[in-house]
Amino acid sequence: MSIFRRKEFIRVAPEEVGVPSEAVDWLLDRLEEGWTEPHGLMLMRKGKIFAEGWWSPYAPGIRHGLQSHTKTYAATAVGIAYTEGLLSLDERIIDIFPDKAPKEPSENLKKLKVRHVLSMGCGMDEMPRPGLDWIRDFLATPVNHEPGTTYMYNSTGSTLLGAIVREKTGLGLHDYLKPRLFDKIGIDAANLRWMRMPDGMEVGGGGLLATTEDNLRLMKLYADGGVWEGERILAEDYVKLATTLQNESATEEAVNPPAKDNFVGYGYQIWMCRPKGVYRADGAMGQFTIVVPDKDMIIAITENASGAHWAQKTLDIMWDFLERIPEGEALPENAEAAAKLKRRLSSLALPNEAYAPFSQRRSMIDGASFNVVSGKLYLGDMMRIFMSGAKPAGGISQFCFKFNDDSCDITIVRDGVQEVLTAATDGSRRRNVFDSAQLLLSASWPSDDTLRLVIRNIEGCHKKILNFTFKGTGCLINEEGGGMFMGGAAEPVTAALI
Repeated sequence: MSIFRRKEFIRVAPEEVGVPSEAVDWLLDRLEEGWTEPHGLMLMRKGKIFAEGWWSPYAPGIRHGLQSHTKTYAATAVGIAYTEGLLSLDERIIDIFPDKAPKEPSENLKKLKVRHVLSMGCGMDEMPRPGLDWIRDFLATPVNHEPGTTYMYNSTGSTLLGAIVREKTGLGLHDYLKPRLFDKIGIDAANLRWMRMPDGMEVGGGGLLATTEDNLRLMKLYADGGVWEGERILAEDYVKLATTLQNESATEEAVNPPAKDNFVGYGYQIWMCRPKGVYRADGAMGQFTIVVPDKDMIIAITENASGAHWAQKTLDIMWDFLERIPEGEALPENAEAAAKLKRRLSSLALPNEAYAPFSQRRSMIDGASFNVVSGKLYLGDMMRIFMSGAKPAGGISQFCFKFNDDSCDITIVRDGVQEVLTAATDGSRRRNVFDSAQLLLSASWPSDDTLRLVIRNIEGCHKKILNFTFKGTGCLINEEGGGMFMGGAAEPVTAALI
């Protein structure tokens, strides 16, 4: 097995690249105010890392769900294929997929080109709903407007970009990008994970797990005009198109009013930002990598900002942070402030979960088993199951809680198979391997009759909460949060004491 090696970035004190250490401290203070849950942060200026940190249990080498930040990786594959002369941005989609196109395509569908898909200008009024034959489904979706004249966010179109590359090269996104991008810019391809479509195509619209630094390296390639250490990877004209306005996105205001930075415009799977010339790769819940050309800076953050308004607040704070950086190449050395900041960055950690370890109900249910009588109950991470290609196990049919001094053993039965997981009951988190995912579990009693189970996928940007409310011999389970990929019950689940 080969060992992955890459050239590491130079690390410096903030002042060496003209950033006050106090400005980074201010940024950390804002991120830790409680409105978001920061996971990882890297700050680069003039090609050097001047601050980086991860909030434990998150860490530098741990993959993180990128959500729609994945789109920029998919578009980069198209850009490389364009650079290699394998496709034209003006190729018609029906010519690339003639066997999937309708027998009588509409005039608008006939006009749909690669560049329109890249810029969210497909002309559709609704995003295609992919089935088993998802490319055919995409091409069967009405193209209501002439391509390039309207904007509609279209994640299925982003996944189609990977299919275009596969059609032109015979390779999926991962295999195509490994020697052409990942190996060259220092991304460990073996550490990446992709969600896949029914035909095996990587989900280019939002199915990649990668590290904070992977994202920074990707966007550094764009910041440097498509060149990495003297080698051109992306054509200069493609980079220019990708990072400048190609489609107006003002219609986003109607569907996502809090997200002010979504109204500025769109390039090629890259968003324009309110500060002039700034652009970003963007995934839901605050997976951002921001390029600031006039300050020669890149900001990469992974987090769990639970709604569009909180993700927008992250961007607002980043713009305020940029205002705190003075003009000039360097600042006088400030060894004391830099050392203080370094200590802080090395000891970042999420707060413990709120907890109350005891209740009268605890002794009544300790060791008791419950059968699920209605609804579907899941603990695990459905995205990870989809990525592994495994067949998901059925829902939980039976569960039992057994309490210890500082933990709780949770015995569950799925498809007739018994499994045991452990949750901390002291505010910390216990690590479990479950359906090939690493889940961190914590349990507490927010009220005398409700057990609160917090489930965190260490490779995701979500957490979810299951509230088990016990009444008499019954139990009602309600879910909070978690996002679509953590699994869980859309409707409340009921269970009964055996």
